[in-house]
Amino acid sequence: MDLHPFQRHLDRVATLGPHRPWAPADGPMPSLYLSHGAPPTFEDGAWMRQLHDWARDLPRPTAILIVSAHWESAPLALSSSRANTDLVYDFGGFNPMYYRMRYDTPDAGGLARQVSALMPQSVHEHNNRGLDHGAWVPLKIMYPEADVPVLQLSIPTHDAATLMSLGERLRPLREQGVLVIGSGFMTHGLQFLTRAMLAGHVPGWSSDFDHWAAEALARGDVDELAAFRDRAPGMPYAHPTVEHFTPLFVTLGAATDPTGPVRTAIDGYAMGFAKRSFQTT
Repeated sequence: MDLHPFQRHLDRVATLGPHRPWAPADGPMPSLYLSHGAPPTFEDGAWMRQLHDWARDLPRPTAILIVSAHWESAPLALSSSRANTDLVYDFGGFNPMYYRMRYDTPDAGGLARQVSALMPQSVHEHNNRGLDHGAWVPLKIMYPEADVPVLQLSIPTHDAATLMSLGERLRPLREQGVLVIGSGFMTHGLQFLTRAMLAGHVPGWSSDFDHWAAEALARGDVDELAAFRDRAPGMPYAHPTVEHFTPLFVTLGAATDPTGPVRTAIDGYAMGFAKRSFQTT
């Protein structure tokens, strides 16, 4: 019987040896924007390898703070910091195995206190809310050992300037070895998904938006990115709703220089959607 692709991924990871932990001499961790996928990501060996290789290229963080497209909540809120909190299975129609998956990470109380201290007002922690799939799906692939504390922060608005300011408040965490992640999908016109896309076709609205974003990121043109609703080709098909793009502004805000160069870690397409993912410095 053939092994499930995720099991093959775990078998490969097991051969790699320990992941070197972050140390102060490494300097600040980068901030990341990643295209997170859904349960089918666990069936895509190449994509899993890209995500895990990216994680291994970085030191193992002291903790992870992630903003996901799938938790829009104002005022700002945190997921449960308790160890082994149940996950949120916010998807439907997939193999039952995905609803049994767990991601039992250590207590993140220390990170919760750090985040709260950086905010101008108190941040409510939802004691029973675990990680949603925009957080646990990519992290289970990138850090399958589940040995890093993880906390999720809600996305309180889709205003680019406000999210940049939020990212800037989070910037000091990077100096403590914390990995700050904005999790979305570079294009996400899910309602326009076709059989041709499932077969590998990339529609023009997806590739055009992806190329536009790549060029703006290369220039460090935050103003252009912030005007994506009006300026980006492929709109509104690439983002009929904007929650999968706007986590990018938290990532850029957390960067040492939001207008500086980014390094593309993953590009290409899955089901016609752009997987573009990058890290800042």
